[in-house]
Amino acid sequence: MTAIDTIAGRPGAAAPGKVPAIELRGISKAFGPVQANKDIAIRVERGTIHGIIGENGAGKSTLMSILYGFYKADAGEILIGGQRTEIPDSQAAIRAGIGMVFQHFKLVENFTVLENVVLGAEDGAMLRPSLAKARKLLVDLAREYELQVDPDAKIEDLGVGMQQRVEILKALYRQADILILDEPTGVLTPSEADHLFRILRGLRDEGKTIVLITHKLREIMDVTDNVSVMRRGEMVATVRTADTSPTDLAELMVGRKVLLRVDKTPAQPGAVVLDVQGLRVTDGKGVERLRGIDFQVRAGEILGIAGVAGNGQSELLEVLGGIREASGAVTLNGQPLDLTGPRADGRARRDAGIAHVPEDRHRLGLILDFTAWENTGFGYQDRAEYGTGALIDQQAMRRDAQGKMQRFDVRPADCWLHAKNFSGGNQQKIVLAREIECDPDLLLVGQPTRGVDIGAIEFIHQRLIEMRDAGKAILLVSVELDEIFALSDRIAVMFDGRIMGERLPEQTDETELGLMMAGMAEGRRT
Repeated sequence: MTAIDTIAGRPGAAAPGKVPAIELRGISKAFGPVQANKDIAIRVERGTIHGIIGENGAGKSTLMSILYGFYKADAGEILIGGQRTEIPDSQAAIRAGIGMVFQHFKLVENFTVLENVVLGAEDGAMLRPSLAKARKLLVDLAREYELQVDPDAKIEDLGVGMQQRVEILKALYRQADILILDEPTGVLTPSEADHLFRILRGLRDEGKTIVLITHKLREIMDVTDNVSVMRRGEMVATVRTADTSPTDLAELMVGRKVLLRVDKTPAQPGAVVLDVQGLRVTDGKGVERLRGIDFQVRAGEILGIAGVAGNGQSELLEVLGGIREASGAVTLNGQPLDLTGPRADGRARRDAGIAHVPEDRHRLGLILDFTAWENTGFGYQDRAEYGTGALIDQQAMRRDAQGKMQRFDVRPADCWLHAKNFSGGNQQKIVLAREIECDPDLLLVGQPTRGVDIGAIEFIHQRLIEMRDAGKAILLVSVELDEIFALSDRIAVMFDGRIMGERLPEQTDETELGLMMAGMAEGRRT
């Protein structure tokens, strides 16, 4: 009997007689015609790490937002420690001992760590006593939970891993016994994620209850004690993590069998499409971010760029995508690209045959307050199929958008919906649909599956392999080594603005690449 056989139909299973830290009964929530949560029941045991997984749009974040008081349920009840609890707003959640760390941090960037921790939890009109109390408590928390961070550092000067620690410290300062984390590793490097999990295990061992919303099955298997699976707004199963497997969980999430590996044939590389020689970038502070980069990408292959975030990969994509100036020489199909224009020229790149899926879809890939049909056309609105002259055929753009959304399985397939109202995975599909269907010679793709669920990951990987097999050149940047190994035909490793070397996936492993990513080993060219 499989894990699915033993757990399906048993949502909220828990040991009898124990009072859970959280119990939700019959929770339902609709946004207009969309039923986000439907009759949800779940029990989260005290002193455990409880994972909640599901496809993008399954209702995970909505459910936790109800628990934290951001939304009010249409029906159902919440019990905290066995007591029925009304949570009309986040202040009520905090009083109930609940803290939440959002995927996009809620920090004031020009405030210090100390000021952010105290903000909203001051002891009175005089700020100095609150700051003094917080400083002492931060020292104690840092020592107890490995949450070391400079209390006087400004948020804008901290990396995302440190900012996440500040969010956890905020919750602990407010005496949270229950901590909800929404996709906490989406912006972390592998080493930062490992450190976060050590922190979470320490919190659990001290009696805290952790709810972890994630789409990464490996994280679920590594760090959780129990896991609940949601699909299309309903809770379909709860199981002890030790009693299940990634394959079973993926099938429960999607409702069908999911291929957890990329099925591909060997690449058949053709002519050189992209040739980069001596590429250098210096940022506004005079720091050299790219230090003489050389590489090539051929038609019909995927070159994967591996490396810890912040080692020049973002600058590389921005230069090639026409967002950032640089020096050096770059040719596309033998024709030189201009690297010296005022902030370079994205339109010229598109006209030359380059499409760009940026790492940060919110900052560079979408205009969130515009509709899906507008976002699927941005950058390509002067194409012949959208009309000629000064006027754009909006009806043609909407028809085209609807077709792209159906082909890329965007949910809901409503081209009038604003981009901000789609889940992260469906936002990513909108960007991919726009860039892939413009039929480029070279696709630049950064973090293609960041914040994306297992079903969408499978879909995105298949489309990238299809592009490769159609003879397109693809430059892939990802901090996920599993993704780099799965998709790449060659792997180049970046450290401190340089390419440390190249490897064939079948001739290396994570240990060797990890040493190169840390600057501890120079690699050969393949």
